[in-house]
Amino acid sequence: MTSPALSSPPTLAVQNHDADVFYPTSDGEPLAETYDHVQVIFALIVMLEQYLEQCFRDRSPILLANQFVYYAPNFPRLRFAPDTAVIFGVAPGARNNYKIWEEGAVPSVIFEITSAGTRREDQRTKKELYEKLGVAEYWLFDPMAEWIPEQLRGYRLVEERYVPIVDGYSQVLGLDLKPDDRRLALYRRDTGEKLLDSRGLADQLRATQAQIEAERQQREAAQQQAEADRQRAEAAEARLAELLARLEEQNPPK
Repeated sequence: MTSPALSSPPTLAVQNHDADVFYPTSDGEPLAETYDHVQVIFALIVMLEQYLEQCFRDRSPILLANQFVYYAPNFPRLRFAPDTAVIFGVAPGARNNYKIWEEGAVPSVIFEITSAGTRREDQRTKKELYEKLGVAEYWLFDPMAEWIPEQLRGYRLVEERYVPIVDGYSQVLGLDLKPDDRRLALYRRDTGEKLLDSRGLADQLRATQAQIEAERQQREAAQQQAEADRQRAEAAEARLAELLARLEEQNPPK
């Protein structure tokens, strides 16, 4: 989804708000330009959903993905559609769109999966808008390295101005961000653990299933061995009883 022309946000005070104003949920544009861009967005959603649920549940995080964010009441054309955004401290649940003045919180982190075609909008227009809105961190990832040679570029809000992030570390999320071929890898700073995307989760599931199956086979083998040992023991006892009986027949008591 592409965003319409963005402009500086007017005051967000909700005065004389027209309840009949229509705020669209989609502009009919495709999610992203290429398969690689779509894959990065989907992977971010999968990784961040798990991580936020595990580590930030007490801060009520939500994820937005390619949804309209409106920042000025009564002005439905003043909106943007971040590829992925993390917002803290709002009510849980899915939303068709997000109105900042109703929710009372701006996104804390925004990821834009950029390309040569969206360079001007991502690097200038959106950057200026996110800065003015107070988005704490803004990350640009260029999977094809079309205009960002290092693929990843980040900005952190310091005294209401964006400054470059030079170490790939998201202070807000506690994650280290690193390009991985045409994907974006996320690592927990506290443990060094790499967050799993859908492929990683599938591999982990297959490994878990294989381990469960191996353990099941081991249990069955142990049970079979125990049953075989029991049968041998019973056969040995029966053979011993038979031998004792023969001895008594051959040597009756006097």
